[in-house]
Amino acid sequence: MSRVIAVCLAGGVLAMPALAQENAGAALQWLQKISSAAQRLTYSGVFVYQNGNRGETSRIAHLVDNNNESERLEVLDGSPREIVRQNDEIRCFLPESKLLIIAHRNNRRSFPALLPKSMAGLTEFYQVRKGPPGRVAGIDCQSIVIEPKDDNRYGHTLWFDPQSGLLLKEGLLNDRGETLEMVAFTEVRIGGPIEPDALRSHLESKTSGWQVFNVQSSDSRGDDGQWQFHVLPGFRRLSWLKQQMRPDAPEVTQVVFSDGLAGVSVFIEPASGQEKIADNAFSMGAIGVYKRRIGDYQLVVMGDVPPPALKRFAEGIELRKK
Repeated sequence: MSRVIAVCLAGGVLAMPALAQENAGAALQWLQKISSAAQRLTYSGVFVYQNGNRGETSRIAHLVDNNNESERLEVLDGSPREIVRQNDEIRCFLPESKLLIIAHRNNRRSFPALLPKSMAGLTEFYQVRKGPPGRVAGIDCQSIVIEPKDDNRYGHTLWFDPQSGLLLKEGLLNDRGETLEMVAFTEVRIGGPIEPDALRSHLESKTSGWQVFNVQSSDSRGDDGQWQFHVLPGFRRLSWLKQQMRPDAPEVTQVVFSDGLAGVSVFIEPASGQEKIADNAFSMGAIGVYKRRIGDYQLVVMGDVPPPALKRFAEGIELRKK
């Protein structure tokens, strides 16, 4: 009898990795569907963002028509803001500052379009599995749990609509399972119609006398040979941009890295003044910021990775020796 039990137990142990792989494969397929849904679907609703002690409520309307994307996002509390997007052109209206910023999207991800187009390589640094079902904004949904394999990144839990694939809620978790950041729809409508007024700026006609900053950026496929980056395992460079907000402002270099989920941006600009600035770090909820001075340059490194990992990232940036 004991031998029979042993054989049965052995069979169960051998089956567990296969079941885990099947679970992970199904979860990755769901992630791919979630990734494409935010770009291909028309939807509208209200969502709440919570980061540490900071909370914000926004209304969003997103229309896809003949492969063209139109989107309007309005912040409903705190400082008023409105972001209107037509394909890759973004207009950000800041009425309190009487400021209009015009820019072009580049590797920008925002709720509910948080996932990259490709999931290739994700399982090398994360464990992905199907989580329990739930309910968000009145919709029965399914969750996906994404757990890091090292201490260089945070974990994620995603809740989505199984029918459409639209992401409804996302939580960012530390190594103790505590929620650092949460964003979730409180009400959502998937599909049209969407009235034209829901996508049109409500502030455009009030911008007389405002400052207009047209962010000029150039995307360089290579770098200028000046900087060397020793990045964290799994992170790769997505873009290298040189931006200038105003003709009289110094040019700022922005280099963006990602592992597919976590993102780190490095801003490099000439340091003002001769005073030596000490390295310093701080966090805004899940977003960490690390500042350091290298030679005649000021670096600001920002990312949704644990503070020790962000510090290692920042300290791995060097000026190449001439």
